[in-house]
Amino acid sequence: MNSIPHRSAASREAAVSPTGVKVNDEFWSGYTDLVRNVVIPYQYEALHDRAPGAEPSGAVQNFRIAAGQAEGEYVGWVFQDSDVAKWLEAVGYSLQIERDPDLERRADELIDLVAAAQHPDGYLNTYFTIKEPGKRWTNLTDCHELYCAGHMIEAAVAYYEATGKDKLLNVMKRMVDHIGTVFGREEGKLRGYDGHEEIELALVKLYRLTGEDRYLKLAAFFINERGQEPNFLREEWERRKRRGHFNPNVQDRLDAAYFQAHKPVREQSEAVGHAVRAVYLYTAMADLARLTGDAELEAACRRLWYNVTRTQMYVTGGIGSTHHGEAFTFDYDLPNDTIYAETCASIGLIFFAQRMLLLEPEAEYADVMERALYNNVLGSMAQDGKHYFYVNPLEVWPQACSCNPGKHHVKAERQAWFGCACCPPNVARLLASLNRYVYTRRGDTLYANLYVGSELSDEFGGVPVRITQSSELPWSGSVRFAIESERETTFSLALRVPGWCPGMTVAVNGERVILSPDQMQGGYLMLKRSWRGGDAIEIDLTIRTSLVYADVRVRADNHKAAIQRGPLVYCAESVDNGEIVAALGLRQNAAFSERPASDLPGGAIAVETEAWRSVSETSDLLYRTEAPTRENVRLTAVPYFLWGNRGRGEMTVWLTAQSE
Repeated sequence: MNSIPHRSAASREAAVSPTGVKVNDEFWSGYTDLVRNVVIPYQYEALHDRAPGAEPSGAVQNFRIAAGQAEGEYVGWVFQDSDVAKWLEAVGYSLQIERDPDLERRADELIDLVAAAQHPDGYLNTYFTIKEPGKRWTNLTDCHELYCAGHMIEAAVAYYEATGKDKLLNVMKRMVDHIGTVFGREEGKLRGYDGHEEIELALVKLYRLTGEDRYLKLAAFFINERGQEPNFLREEWERRKRRGHFNPNVQDRLDAAYFQAHKPVREQSEAVGHAVRAVYLYTAMADLARLTGDAELEAACRRLWYNVTRTQMYVTGGIGSTHHGEAFTFDYDLPNDTIYAETCASIGLIFFAQRMLLLEPEAEYADVMERALYNNVLGSMAQDGKHYFYVNPLEVWPQACSCNPGKHHVKAERQAWFGCACCPPNVARLLASLNRYVYTRRGDTLYANLYVGSELSDEFGGVPVRITQSSELPWSGSVRFAIESERETTFSLALRVPGWCPGMTVAVNGERVILSPDQMQGGYLMLKRSWRGGDAIEIDLTIRTSLVYADVRVRADNHKAAIQRGPLVYCAESVDNGEIVAALGLRQNAAFSERPASDLPGGAIAVETEAWRSVSETSDLLYRTEAPTRENVRLTAVPYFLWGNRGRGEMTVWLTAQSE
């Protein structure tokens, strides 16, 4: 492969050290504790087919069979290995928070099993070891070989960073060496790429850990080959006589756009196809643009970001509007009841947002990251840590979920596990690594992207500095930063002004800072000064409950409004408001009151307002000429991320909103 240009280390490394931030937050620590104490152990049992009420996974058993330690048939999807990988990655992040000898022992045993399943030439994949041993690399379109490898690479990096143990890291280095003998532009190699992007961003992580250029070059190869002509996926499709892995008995056409392979990545401007694949690709593109200074690739990332977040993103930070292919459709097509908004897609959007922040410090990226995190991702997991949504709807009628084939993918209740279980371990690995999303750094400027209670240790001007952030979000807008340093040192602290915040006050050591345009850069308030131990910054973010309206081009939300309080989107449930929630209406001048939601956990706040309900006179007529009457009601809305924790019922985010 040709060499690729690199930016200087100072300009390309904007990330804070993975071990440099520790989350200690009244709200978020509850989730990181839940992941460590409940989610990871529960998912360990699920992967071993021992979780009560959960679909059998077969993932660990597949590795046993591939390693020659058991007999049997392959179980699960062709990408089942990735569930084990994501669990190991979550363990790595959790061990960085707090070492746990018993958890580490379990992970080491599982790593031993993974290593035992590796072939002498470095190849590692249980499906092609057990079920189709002679067909390696023959169906990249469908079979996720590089995808599974990518997730295991990410697990290896996270586990090494946490423990210093390199067994899994060495396993995956050998796998990458093998991949390098198969793929490339050299004669005899495949000029191909995986149908499901993932290895690209994983190779960047491996490069950043090891400093070995060959990993970045391989990532660049996979990114740059995608969509080139002759189109590899189409050629492969023809070689297989137009028969896919998932429907081998039917000839079909290949939609290259579904795999983001319809044109070279630098020419793409609209998000198309499978939503998770898309944002994983965009994440890797942003990584490569940052590390190589590729302005053309950076421009493509920016175009794709704008298309996703300004025309194809739900108010909750969900993306992917159709269950047909778990995909994007077209601009402003955002149905609420047949929505898909897969959990993994929002997690991928968070990855993309973080990488865009590393490219350029714009608060817009952090706003989206926060929106997806607080709403779509948190809402996907029940408060017990053992039940999950794969699909994250904005409108639910339980009977329709059961009886309407077009809505079978929407669930009225979170599930214990899934045969395709990509989302639960993805949630675990994201929440366990939350410390990596709080800050970014560029030179002597530290950007506070998320207001999450935490401790950061770093050096500015050669002086060790500790910054302790305390935050009362999402329920209150009070935030405080405390500086600890033995010597005075100069740096800038950049404070994000959230898009949802109508007002922000800042005081340094009790003296109020007068906010002026020359202090604002990219949506951040820049506080540059010589800091010393004992300095404190007090912030008050105004949190207001407001109605949010969609662009009129979003047909599904015309004449409707959603309720938002600070970073949280709210919803109306039938448990509070009775049925039919779709018959409820808001006043555009609604005034909201707040109260503790005593039947919801974690200090949740419910909001109430005077509203109305459409009522039809009792009759056996389905249609009539008389308009429904309105009755005044008191409407209660609760945070969307907590919906469905009080039993099965109706729910909606968007409600009809009219002026008086």
